[in-house]
Parts: sequence; structure tokens; C-alpha cells
Amino acid sequence: MALAVAGLLGLGVGAGTGTALAARTVASADAADPRAGAESIASRPPGPEPSQAAEPAMAMPAAPSAAPEPAPLAPAALTSSAQTPADLAAGVLSPALPTSASGELVVVPGSVPAPDPAAASVRTVRVEVERGLDIDPAAFASMVMATLNDPRGWGAGGTIGFARTDADAQIRVVLAAPDLVDTMCAPLATNGVYSCGRNDHAVLNHTRWVAGTSEFPDVTVYRQYVVNHEVGHLLGHPHVSCPGAGRLAPLMQQQTVRVAPCLPNAWPFPDGA
Repeated sequence: MALAVAGLLGLGVGAGTGTALAARTVASADAADPRAGAESIASRPPGPEPSQAAEPAMAMPAAPSAAPEPAPLAPAALTSSAQTPADLAAGVLSPALPTSASGELVVVPGSVPAPDPAAASVRTVRVEVERGLDIDPAAFASMVMATLNDPRGWGAGGTIGFARTDADAQIRVVLAAPDLVDTMCAPLATNGVYSCGRNDHAVLNHTRWVAGTSEFPDVTVYRQYVVNHEVGHLLGHPHVSCPGAGRLAPLMQQQTVRVAPCLPNAWPFPDGA
């Protein structure tokens, strides 16, 4: 589906054409489909992963289709303070947490090659931001790519490299307000709170990107986690459980829902490779 490439996004700033949403992708629960992904658990407290029956395909409102995350967290986690250098590095320009924006996605212009051209496999990544969010799209895209190409990330040991493009790509990383995330992740229940990764889309919830979660004391670590976790689903990795008290959580644990008794972890290979 074609998306207009636009310049800077921001609150009331930026231009670009929106995309007509593709037909809703029919999905079953993570337990049934090991490639399905998200931090989403339908409306219920943390516990075993949800199971959801497939739905018939139907037309979606205004954006592409993707995958889900787990059930709502305590509202106490959804708070934000003044912008810090870490916020600005992640593209966060204000603590505002809108539930909806324009409904239009704009591709962040530009391209960056994979840092290791000798990597066994190079995946192309297109970064998109919902128009109307108070986000610096270039800074957001830079953090996404730095996270994906970190030595502790999926490309550890030169197995995968990630190259950013503003053309068609194998992976789309999207930052959107909760209402659009819920639409793009349907039929998985993201409940305005979670993110998802499926069908070549890693859809990140803007509220979480800005405010983080009480499960992670460090919001930068949370942001790195959610990028790696949702892209991990696109690479074929299912959810896993905490292996034991006091150990680092596996990246594919649903840490947005609950980290304990493990410790927060943003990386598939935290010791490098």
C-alpha cells in the first residue's frame, strides 16, 4: 500500500497523505500461532497467554494492518513528566498522551544502510509516524534503527543487519496513538494500552513510548524492549515465560504486562555475541 512520504511531523505540523487501511488481517492467538505477536492479553489480568478465535476479514478504517499486545495495565503507569534528554533522543517532544491523532501515517524520509554490509541477511525497515503526534520523526527513526542494530540485538554476531528505507520494506515500524494501534492490531485486543507485531508491521503505542510502564524503572530500556520485542515477532519469535526469580527476563516475555519475578531486559542477546 502506498504511503506518502512527508517531512517533519509534529503537533499541528507536517504534511503527507494518509493511507487507506488494508483489509483487517485475521489472526489467532499467540498460543495457536507462534509467529503472532504483541504484548496483548484481551481484557483480563496478567496470566497465561490469551487464546482468540479467528474472525472473518473485514474492512478497516484508516491505516495498515498489524498484530497485538496484552491487556490493560494500571493507569498509574501512564504518567509522564517534563522532557529529558532521553525523551528528546527518542523523539518525544511533549508529555501529552492523546488517545487519537489524525489517523494518517507518514513515512519518515531518508535511508540508512545496514552497519555491517557483510551480515548474513539484511532486512529493510520503513519507519512511520501517525501525523499529529508531538514526535520528532527523525529522532524516533534513529532510535529504532540504533536499537535494532545494537550488538545485543537481533543482529548479534552478524546474523542480521537492518537498513532503513523510505520505500517498500520488509518490516514497517509504526508509532501511532492508541486508537489507531487498536485498529491496526485488530482482532488482537490491545485495549488502547499495548503494542503489536505481526504481518510485517511492528505497531508501537505512542502512550507507552512517551510514558513507559511501572514494570520498567528506566523508560529508555522500555523503549528498546518494545522495539525489539515487536520486531522479534516479525522475525518469527513467540512469547516465552520468565525462567526464574532474579534472572533477566527473556526479551520475548510479555514484560509490559509483568516482569517479576524476572528482571527487566530489552535485548535478545544481553551479553552480546
